[in-house]
Amino acid sequence: MPIIQSLKRVNPLDINKNISIGVAFPLNEVNMFKGTENFKEQVKSNLINLLLTQKGERVNEPNFGVGLKNLLFENNIDTENLNQLIDDQIKFYIPQISLQKTEVNLLEDEHKLFIKINYNFLLDNSVDAIQLNFNNY
Repeated sequence: MPIIQSLKRVNPLDINKNISIGVAFPLNEVNMFKGTENFKEQVKSNLINLLLTQKGERVNEPNFGVGLKNLLFENNIDTENLNQLIDDQIKFYIPQISLQKTEVNLLEDEHKLFIKINYNFLLDNSVDAIQLNFNNY
């Protein structure tokens, strides 16, 4: 009897390579007509959209968004509350991933904010991260 050594889980959306799954962010000249090609790219794009959207900005979804840009003008950032806010938003709007850790670096004198978010995909337990950098110019 054969023994299966490892089991690889694949999202059904990744099977057909001729179909774009969603919109690629940021929306600019390069990504204007480019879509995301696999499930993980789309989830990352959705996460960036969630993090950059202000609450109340999205039509018919008044609670959608974290609004990270507002943190640039804060003197002290409560990383525990920020981590909880991001985790709550991810659990509700992007249940395909789970938040592992949020790192916040604020350079108050230069008005720069660096946020790194580590997360894992629940489908295959792989780990990924994004970093968002904000400057006040």
